[in-house]
Amino acid sequence: MTLKFNDLEVGSRIPDVVKGPLTRSQIALFAVPSGDHNPIHLDDEVARQGGLPGVIAHGMLNMAYLSQALIGIAPQRNIREFSARFQAMAFPGDVITCTGEVTAKKRIGEENIVELKLAALNQKGEKILDGSAQVALP
Repeated sequence: MTLKFNDLEVGSRIPDVVKGPLTRSQIALFAVPSGDHNPIHLDDEVARQGGLPGVIAHGMLNMAYLSQALIGIAPQRNIREFSARFQAMAFPGDVITCTGEVTAKKRIGEENIVELKLAALNQKGEKILDGSAQVALP
């Protein structure tokens, strides 16, 4: 679904994307395309030796989920900027909710741009990612 620039105001929320609960299989499978085979994502014992309670999800897996909130409002080719900062870890069993809110609307050249504040939260409401994006909308 592509949202329209004129249908959004500062403070408008985009549809949430909910993922999970995360499984060990998803985490292990993500190691292949990401190239991140760090054992803290794959082996509980190694993760515990590193001071973790067990395996953790790749931060980039959660960022990929956050990007799905953007492509839920516009085609990927319309994303002009997207960044995220990792805030906390996600673990097997976590449910991740990705949210976005319009913080600004502007015209750049010939494009209508919305700026978004993004977040990914676990089921406890803890922020695991904090992000932002600029998306061109018709």
